[in-house]
Amino acid sequence: MQILLPPSETKADLGSTAVAAGWTAPVDLGALRVRGLVAARRSVLSALVAVSKRNDTGLDVLGLGPGQRGELARNIALRHAPAYPAAEIYTGVLYASLDIGTLPPDASARLDRSVLVFSGLWGVLRLGDRIPPYRCSIGITLPGVGGLAAHWRRALARPMAAVVADDLVLDLRSTGYATVWAPTGSAIGRTATVRVLHERLVDGVVRRSVVSHFNKATKGRIVRDLAAAGADPHTPDQLVAALRDLKYQVEHEAAGRRPARLDVIVSEL
Repeated sequence: MQILLPPSETKADLGSTAVAAGWTAPVDLGALRVRGLVAARRSVLSALVAVSKRNDTGLDVLGLGPGQRGELARNIALRHAPAYPAAEIYTGVLYASLDIGTLPPDASARLDRSVLVFSGLWGVLRLGDRIPPYRCSIGITLPGVGGLAAHWRRALARPMAAVVADDLVLDLRSTGYATVWAPTGSAIGRTATVRVLHERLVDGVVRRSVVSHFNKATKGRIVRDLAAAGADPHTPDQLVAALRDLKYQVEHEAAGRRPARLDVIVSEL
């Protein structure tokens, strides 16, 4: 199974922790494990560093405010900054719930083989790939590169087809990153997306809605629980069964022309 995740906007700055762990070497684009993307990564990296040197223009392009100039400085240093495992870099709600550092070694190794993190800067990463902290959302347009979603859509088609092969795909990406790559052909029938619905009673009526925090936290727990249980589903139906075995409330819409959709219900009732 291949598990597709978004990155987090927030990134750790490990500082002295990196030195103590021996993570002093900068990013090596050729060492990132999804192959065939060095040129595409280099072009985004060069454009990002260049625009980040342009102060107010850099803030505008990256969608940042005046109080976030430190993000520009971090981007300017990307080629030389120490690189850490991606699992240590991403710190948002989803990754806090996943909490990979507290999983048993076999479970964390399983996730390193199966999780693919989509990124505006790097395209796609494994959790063990070493990168520096950065700021580069998928929705921006970089001078000389263009819109990053379109850039990565072109670059990722062939490498992702090779990575996914005949595996089940569990797609937990947010909308912006989901546009970058989508399964085609027979892979559609081996793909499942997840929507997390918060169920509560409002004025005596049961209502369900998508709530960002619940959505991210639950997706992180799903990945963690599947890894901890050693689950290895090969079809969307087997995935539904595995999640129900883990006590998730799941409603299932089978695949057709689109991937299967799983609604995971987080209920207050």
